[in-house]
Amino acid sequence: MNKPVLVTLCAALAAGLARVPDAAAQSPSHMPAWTRGAVCYEVFVRSFYDGTGDGVGDLDGLIEKLDYINDANPASKTSLGASCIWLMPVAASPSYHGYDVSDYYRVEPDYGTNADFKRLVAEAHRRGIKVLVDMVLNHTSSRNPWFQVALHDTASPYRSWYRFSPTPLQTKGPWGETVWHRSPVRDEYYYGVFSGEMPDLNYSTPQVREEAMKIATFWLREMGVDGFRLDAVQYLVEQGSCLVDCAGTHAFLHQYAEHVDSVEPGAYTVGEVWDSLGELLTYYPDQLTSYFTFGLADSLRTAVRRGSAGGMLEEYLRLQDTLPPYRWNPILSNHDGTRIMTVLGGDAAKARAAATLLLTLPGLPFVYYGEEIGMTGDKPDPRLRTPMQWSPSTGVGFTTGKAWESPQPDSLTANVAVETGDPGSLLNLYRRLIHLRRANAALAAGRLRALTASSPQVVAYLRRAGRGRSAHAVLVVANLGEAISGVSVAADSGALPPGRYAPRNLLGGPDGASFSVGADGRITGYVPATALGAEECLVLELERR
Repeated sequence: MNKPVLVTLCAALAAGLARVPDAAAQSPSHMPAWTRGAVCYEVFVRSFYDGTGDGVGDLDGLIEKLDYINDANPASKTSLGASCIWLMPVAASPSYHGYDVSDYYRVEPDYGTNADFKRLVAEAHRRGIKVLVDMVLNHTSSRNPWFQVALHDTASPYRSWYRFSPTPLQTKGPWGETVWHRSPVRDEYYYGVFSGEMPDLNYSTPQVREEAMKIATFWLREMGVDGFRLDAVQYLVEQGSCLVDCAGTHAFLHQYAEHVDSVEPGAYTVGEVWDSLGELLTYYPDQLTSYFTFGLADSLRTAVRRGSAGGMLEEYLRLQDTLPPYRWNPILSNHDGTRIMTVLGGDAAKARAAATLLLTLPGLPFVYYGEEIGMTGDKPDPRLRTPMQWSPSTGVGFTTGKAWESPQPDSLTANVAVETGDPGSLLNLYRRLIHLRRANAALAAGRLRALTASSPQVVAYLRRAGRGRSAHAVLVVANLGEAISGVSVAADSGALPPGRYAPRNLLGGPDGASFSVGADGRITGYVPATALGAEECLVLELERR
């Protein structure tokens, strides 16, 4: 890192600068073209596909299954159609999950070699898939050579890369946990917010910040990735008694994003800030490209689980008014939390409704591997990350050997082979929705307009894009409860241009009833279908006659 950058960062640390989002600075002028209508797919390499038969997923296996994620034929409907993959950590690590890195410049040997990874990137790019890798910057493995030298040699330059103390300065961290851990070498303590096996890096040390930039450059230039998902960014910089969301963290992320963009303009960076929307917005406008919106996931899951639509769209509308859609990432679940099918009690109809909402609302959504076939999973963490269920066979089509973790009990029925052959399966719904999202102008980039429904168990909204005769509009009506009849939807003035509309069902089945919009653009008492089945969702393209 050069001297001006260091001066800027240190000044920000000293001043306690906390960046506040400015709506005027959120313009999509640098919007990467690939993000329009995109959906990303989270992959745990260890669990995706075993190409060598040793029971562990690997890069060869992932390459073999890339056509499932997206193939090179844009007209194909047999792939999911995802525009990017996010790979959970692929750097060398002593753990199964990889979130404690021992070598940032080497691919985990269980997965393959650096050359294998470069081949993966080339094959992904050939299919139009961007590749994002998990970047774990908050901490290293306790077995990382940097930490081992710092632990054993108090005169080593690496000593300042970590935080040591003769006494535990604070006994509890952000969740009430112990964060100061006794050294196995001498009578002292070191800081690790997540565990003793994951000692935190000390970002007040210039060399640590420089190394973070060097690692980013390596993965962008040498390995060819298109960006990063940054783990646990809230905890990067500690300042005095501040352990989370500190001013220095915001300052560092600003400099990190600036560096990434200088190395690879347009590279996409996604941050993990598991917090309220208010706190999340302090990480804009000029830090990472985007962040996961865990609050949206909570409200969507709650609405579907309870069968009540109240308040579900509020934070979507707030984000839409603050940020372009490629800068926030809705999800249903990920590797850290209970899988959505388990949250919904195994109810396939509710899972279909949740998928339809996620993939027809704004933002750039991420889908966790296996979510599209209804995989189940709950804590402990390894049971959230079980092998992908490809077929109802020995090893669930994941491996010819003994899988590193046993599959879920439902693997004989919830798998790619079975669901591919069922036109009404959850998998085929995901395929249709993801392809629609990219192809349909309103779903790809349209603004969200909430509608009022006559029943609290129904959520309704418009997505609108374009103007005049080239305008596109899609109406989504989702019944989150039991079967119901005669539900009407309405909107205030300006909802749609005046005219008569013939709704076409984009998911198959009967089209919606025609309706007219007057000069004021209001929708009044429109009943799209005589009856809505339990958890039935209508996705209707509005064709103006």
